[in-house]
Amino acid sequence: MTRSTVVATAADRGERYDRFLAARLPDLSRSRIQALIDEGRVTVSASPIKASGRVAGAEEIVVEIPAPVAAVPQAEALPITVLFEDRDVLVVDKAAGMVVHPGAGHQQGTLVNALLHHVEDLQGVGGELRPGIVHRLDKDTSGVMVIAKHEKALTTLQKAFASREVVKVYLAIVAGRPPDEGTFDTLHGRHPVHRQRFTGRVKTGKRAVTHYRVKQHLRGATLVEVTLETGRTHQIRVHFAEAGFPLLADPIYGTRTSQKLTAAPRLALHAHRLTFPHPRTGKPVTTEAPLPPDLKKALAAMK
Repeated sequence: MTRSTVVATAADRGERYDRFLAARLPDLSRSRIQALIDEGRVTVSASPIKASGRVAGAEEIVVEIPAPVAAVPQAEALPITVLFEDRDVLVVDKAAGMVVHPGAGHQQGTLVNALLHHVEDLQGVGGELRPGIVHRLDKDTSGVMVIAKHEKALTTLQKAFASREVVKVYLAIVAGRPPDEGTFDTLHGRHPVHRQRFTGRVKTGKRAVTHYRVKQHLRGATLVEVTLETGRTHQIRVHFAEAGFPLLADPIYGTRTSQKLTAAPRLALHAHRLTFPHPRTGKPVTTEAPLPPDLKKALAAMK
């Protein structure tokens, strides 16, 4: 680990910390500085700062830069729930809170680290950083994921996803009471202002289609079964939020009303069922992950 100390003067007063440091530490990008701030590695008087905080002036800012880690993920003996496995594929029930593959701030404890321990010779299938990964789920989304054990299986499954031969069914708890069934058919693109968000309210973008039906009415919320025709980033979350029924405990697309419905301990979204053509035989394989205990508990609390 290395440390850099940057001295701010009265002339720098009021400037955002991330912008100030990016201008004075040219070897670090602003996004890298923001990541270091988020990790608590940037301090003033031994206290961590916020990226949006402002320079007070006449202060020393200490930036800790951790030593680089190996780019190749390492195998870890982490518990995973196997739903189906043969010589070509592995289907798992990903736990909520588990990141799929290593990235900034998540070099260990990911699903990929667990898969490398579970599957022999998986390293390098489809690339070193995402071996075997055909598709992904957000960190806080639980449920079914299929993993390819070799290159041919990976290529075949990727083509099946791209050609919409895969049926993806989710369960979600949304705020309010949407109609008993419906379809959202919109464009989909990056939000023009909030860059971590996506939206269907764009003039140009990819088509996003979501079908749903109500399974259970709750107090202030509804359990819905969702079938995806396309697979855009945050698609379910965007469609329901922009229709006025955001998913419970959604930190990005939620509203004040949906955030008050605190029965859900995390994003109320679960990949329930996946049907895909087997990469060797072409026959359909259907795997299902039951609703996890945390969301079952949320449902019981809202009846």
